[in-house]
Amino acid sequence: MKKILTTILLLLTVSTYAEEINVEKSLEDFDAYMAKILADWNEPGAGVAIIHKDKLVYVKGFGYRDYGNKLPVTKNTLFQIASNTKLFTAVAAGMLVEEGVFKWDEPIKNAVPELEFYNDDLNNHVTLRDMLGHKTGISRHDMIWFQSDFNRKELFERTKYLEPSIPLRQDFIYNNLMYSAVGYSIELRTGKTWEDYVTEKILKPLDMNHTVFSIAEMQKTKDYGVPYDEKRDSTELYKIDIKEDGAGVGPAGSIITNLEDLSHWVIALMNEGNYKNKNVIPQSIIYETLKPGIAFRNTQLEEKGYAERLNSTYGMAREIEIYKGHVLTMHGGAMPGFHSQVIVLPYDDIGIVTFSIGNQGARLGNTIIPYTLVDRLLDLEPTDWNERYLTDHLDRKELSKEGRSKAGFDLVENTSPTHSLESYSGKFTNEAYGEIIIELKNDELFFNFRRTVLPLSHYHFNRFDTIHDEDFGKWSLNYNINPQGEISSATVSIDEGQITFIKKPDDSLSSLETLKQYVGKYEYAGSEIELKIKDGKLIRIATPEEVLIPHKKNIFKLEKFADVQIEFVLKDKKVIAMQFKVPSGVYEYTKSIDGN
Repeated sequence: MKKILTTILLLLTVSTYAEEINVEKSLEDFDAYMAKILADWNEPGAGVAIIHKDKLVYVKGFGYRDYGNKLPVTKNTLFQIASNTKLFTAVAAGMLVEEGVFKWDEPIKNAVPELEFYNDDLNNHVTLRDMLGHKTGISRHDMIWFQSDFNRKELFERTKYLEPSIPLRQDFIYNNLMYSAVGYSIELRTGKTWEDYVTEKILKPLDMNHTVFSIAEMQKTKDYGVPYDEKRDSTELYKIDIKEDGAGVGPAGSIITNLEDLSHWVIALMNEGNYKNKNVIPQSIIYETLKPGIAFRNTQLEEKGYAERLNSTYGMAREIEIYKGHVLTMHGGAMPGFHSQVIVLPYDDIGIVTFSIGNQGARLGNTIIPYTLVDRLLDLEPTDWNERYLTDHLDRKELSKEGRSKAGFDLVENTSPTHSLESYSGKFTNEAYGEIIIELKNDELFFNFRRTVLPLSHYHFNRFDTIHDEDFGKWSLNYNINPQGEISSATVSIDEGQITFIKKPDDSLSSLETLKQYVGKYEYAGSEIELKIKDGKLIRIATPEEVLIPHKKNIFKLEKFADVQIEFVLKDKKVIAMQFKVPSGVYEYTKSIDGN
């Protein structure tokens, strides 16, 4: 590992190689320290593992893996490591680079022509390194996958709908969907699922025999973490539903493992890919993951005067920084209720793994515990990481409470919806995000999205808001009206922007049997229009072709012209004409040739 970082860090001043560490001395009073910070952060439990050279030299659980039942964290407790899964995916992809299937720095479409991006610029230039290094310029769009039922193929196919926020390679934008796409690309080229490939190439050779990929597999065991959170307006802890990334986005964050298993992975990362005298990961792959790809901004750290971690860079699923003169690589992981951190100090032959339970203590698991351990193990001038972040956390909790009390600041009073409540109900779809269902029950609307159902109430005009849920937040829908005066769509703030969901007509209107009756030629004063079915859609043959979008029974709309309606006239249950309804009038085309 030391050798492969030499070229990367040639111009940096770093510490000399560390001698043997004295774990026992370094961890004097550590149990008392952990008890204090768990109490400070109201955290149910945590776990710590320390690796030195090629051995696990310390492993211990603190507090409870199941707070309600007072079951302790052990070295075998399974935790969701979330984004610490990403390096497994990067290494798996690297193994295919070694075989010549993929290339790090050539357009990924050369190897995976099935992958479609939003535009030709991305199609022609995005590389595997860009995808694994978060350099595509595409925003996160996490609500596409979070708690969705989209499988990996469906997420892969949605890549083409993701408009970039900034140009390629201009800045760092974290994106889980790119890792999902890489995972599916592995499946396309190997014929094996990402899970099977990772198990065969990485988990089995590393004896990671307790590591699984799903909540269902985890819950078959007797020792796993149960997520808790702190009430937003008090210190009461409450159990939350176990969330999982799901099979679709698994390559970005689905691995569930324990401290002992993960120590085997860290041993391989620290020892040029070797584990028990056998090479599991080619050294060249580890080298590539550590190549700095893009720099992080220092703005927030500089503002607070936190100079220890400035000028860090990101490779592929690994952040690289110089911490108090020591080369340090790391990556965090976060899922509701769980946080993890994996740190490797390659020149000091030290690895650290930390797990924690509780959303309120994210900083505990990903910064406070691991960086405190680095200070102790290397006998560095200590930084009081706990004091540094605890004050911010407590202030944020109070400020958030104050902020929520001001909700409704923009309410315009004494307004009414323009339509009946029923008009606001139905299925609303977006090609990338899927479906929002608005249900009307007993004169009350309900918002149903991503397996969460919340009451939806009128706010003002055509805006409707949900309650502010502890876990799922507050959702605001602004309904839009088409030129015909109908509710046609709803706009929602999701992820990084405003996303519009189109009101979906009844599915029966799009059935092949229904569409067949409209096929044929229609004439009007010497001009002719021909309709046909193509790819399951009713098409007007023209240059370019126009898709007729089902709207209501026998009524269609055009995608590019909201003020146009096409209504078919029936006699004796047979189509005899087609009416173009536009602002200037109604123009009827007679059906001359039946296409059935």
